[in-house]
Amino acid sequence: LEKDVDDAVAKVEKIMGAKFGDEKNPLLFSVRSGARSSMPGMMETVLNVGLTSKTIPGMINQTNNERFVYDAYRRLIAMYSDVVMEKAAGIEPADGHGIREQLEHELEKMKKARGFNFDTELTAKDLKELIEIYKAKVKSVLGKSFPDDPKAVFQSWMGKRAISYRRIENIPDDWGTAVNVQTMVFGNMGDDSATGVAFTRNPATGENVFYGEWLPNAQGEDVVAGIRTPNPINKAGKTEDTTHLTSLEESMPELYKQLDDIQNKLERHYKDMQDIEFTIQKGRLWMLQTRVGKRNGPAAVAMAVEMCQEKLIDKKTAIMRVKPSQLDELLHPMVDPEAEKKAKELAKGLPAGPGGANGMIVFTADDAESWAKQGKTVILVRNETSPEDVHGMHAAAAILTAKGGMTSHAALVARGWGKCCIVGCSALQIDSAKKQLSVNGELLKEGDWISLNGTRGRVYKGKLGLVEPDLERNKYYKQLMTWADEVRELGIRTNADRPEDAAQARAFGAEGIGLCRTEHMFFDPERIMAMREMIVAENETNRRKAVMKLLPFQRKDFYGILKAMEGLPVTIRLLDPPLHEFVNLDAKQIKELSKDLGISEEKLKARVESLHELNPMLGHRGCRLGIAYPEITEMQARAIFEAAADLTKEGVKVYPEVMVPLTGIFTEFENQKAIIDRMVQEVMKEKNVKFKYLVGTMIEIPRACVTANEIAKTAEFFSFGTNDLTQTTFGFSRDDIGGFLPYYLVHNILPNDPFQSLDQNGVGQLVEMGVKRGRSVRPDLKIGICGEHGGDPDSIDFCHRAGLNYVSCSPFRVPIARLAAAHAAIQNGPQKK
Repeated sequence: LEKDVDDAVAKVEKIMGAKFGDEKNPLLFSVRSGARSSMPGMMETVLNVGLTSKTIPGMINQTNNERFVYDAYRRLIAMYSDVVMEKAAGIEPADGHGIREQLEHELEKMKKARGFNFDTELTAKDLKELIEIYKAKVKSVLGKSFPDDPKAVFQSWMGKRAISYRRIENIPDDWGTAVNVQTMVFGNMGDDSATGVAFTRNPATGENVFYGEWLPNAQGEDVVAGIRTPNPINKAGKTEDTTHLTSLEESMPELYKQLDDIQNKLERHYKDMQDIEFTIQKGRLWMLQTRVGKRNGPAAVAMAVEMCQEKLIDKKTAIMRVKPSQLDELLHPMVDPEAEKKAKELAKGLPAGPGGANGMIVFTADDAESWAKQGKTVILVRNETSPEDVHGMHAAAAILTAKGGMTSHAALVARGWGKCCIVGCSALQIDSAKKQLSVNGELLKEGDWISLNGTRGRVYKGKLGLVEPDLERNKYYKQLMTWADEVRELGIRTNADRPEDAAQARAFGAEGIGLCRTEHMFFDPERIMAMREMIVAENETNRRKAVMKLLPFQRKDFYGILKAMEGLPVTIRLLDPPLHEFVNLDAKQIKELSKDLGISEEKLKARVESLHELNPMLGHRGCRLGIAYPEITEMQARAIFEAAADLTKEGVKVYPEVMVPLTGIFTEFENQKAIIDRMVQEVMKEKNVKFKYLVGTMIEIPRACVTANEIAKTAEFFSFGTNDLTQTTFGFSRDDIGGFLPYYLVHNILPNDPFQSLDQNGVGQLVEMGVKRGRSVRPDLKIGICGEHGGDPDSIDFCHRAGLNYVSCSPFRVPIARLAAAHAAIQNGPQKK
């Protein structure tokens, strides 16, 4: 590497007519780390390399500007001691205050002592004095003198913030970084010099207007560090707050025109929005760098569509330009970014439900519901949530939990409703009894306002403003999604349990329901009593009598869901959870229930205890419930088909698909299918009506994948429940994985959370096996996926390659899945089925 560096330095010396390290005619360099994928602000830069006590006189003689040279030297000391001597050397500041911060403190001290507001007011004499203070501080803090022979390093790739950024953006550690070494040019040589950062289009809105900021008599870091307020680059970029500032267009019109021509040329060449940095030295424009510019979701969509319409890129490129995750920002209210910059961050957790929310803290589901009925906006704060909290979760503007992962109950429910949610926020110390919480030294009580950024997993104190989306009026979004639908092959369904969720998903473009969970329907106070009565019944007659009380409720539920999805398929999963979830009662509830049911408390307690399971996930649930208690399957099947019959008579086209959960043995499925088929024949006869229906199964046990050819003989469709398939394949409980998953991710034992993104090497192979074996006996077998992975872009790409017919996801992830499916089709070509 050293020989390459020496050869390159010699080449630049020849071009510039100056020599690196020469006392009379010194050449200075800037050294910038440059990663393969843009990581703005994450990597380090050192400017003014080559400026030493020996070369300073030569620079002063050359520039005839003593103040400028000493300003450049003090910047070099600050940057080099921070990047090379401290960070690259792995030195952790004892009190959390690094050398850069301490040197900045010395600069502020001197400015205050002189009565100055800006660095530019310091004289050459001031700067000389400051340099000696800097050097003494470097020696005392870092234990060695500031060197006079600097060499740049690559270590910032492994800096803490660079590592964190890569985790968020899924950039591999092994890509490594490069270093760009450039001749130094100086924007701080006087009023005819300047520096700036600009974008070929507005990165916040996507508007096709040259956008940026500049500062006269400054170096690059002054613009981004916020030390001085930068000026808008042109008149078009002025706002009410910046009308008094002079733009580059007004100050240096000829140079602005040259810069404008260059930015147009760069965008046409790279066919994408560029982020450029430039310096003006003594009236001459120098371009420092260009890279593809970062942009937010709304801007990404607008730019992709407009560039296609301008014939700069084609439709497929436009589709690929927008990350599916960027659509999140269009679908949810977002925290106002300007307010967020100034807000006090209280804590961070896992970003389980995107968007922004603000509200008053409440600690119980009942309080959330009652406060919301009073017109108050609330955020439900819990250690963790359970199905019993569902009413309060629905009433709350957002949900915040101290425990749980991305597929916890709170996360799943929140995503299904498109609700802002942060889980696993371990810094929260919640005292529900006192209705207060403490977090990082702050005490917050019931009724205090907090704000959540669910997209980033950040919690803020106080009420931050929100920005509402309006998709119907977003012409760019509508156009992009039309193009995406033209190229994708995968169908997109939704997971929805209520008519309003189904309607929302349909508005987002869902082509049916891939998972309607029926268990959420039983927690209503009116219904849970009948459910509990059924569970504690001592014989089939009493059990059947109790369960049939639920029939009218279920029929109404399915009527609403099927009607909302008129003309589209609706997959309804029969009851899945362990029975003990419905009788998870405290002493007071046992007393009330025993009174309502007319049985003794002792008898009720004994029945509840007999239902307790050590491993409920692997216990009496799924199809095992319907086999042991066939009356449950009878009731649910009858409710589905009576609703379908009533709607058919009304002229509404319905396509119910009944799904048997947790099948592992083909005989389990056949047992349940016989009951379902009997019910549909009875209902069609009673109602004198016919309609189409399917009976299939949820594949969530490894054995079902291995024996899919046996199950497919009678099953008319498969739907992979990849949440449980992941649990049973890994032997992980998704409720308890939080104890070790962070360690696994940090130490690269797992590349990512397998409940977030499908484990393609393990679970994925079982899915592929299930597809292949199922279609070997039923070639037209319809196959989908309905776990949370159905909304994950990487998992959707796998589903396309595996030949699935559709994916199903939460309503608010439907647009994301549509775009991800288009990406999969473009990247992989036609599906192999």
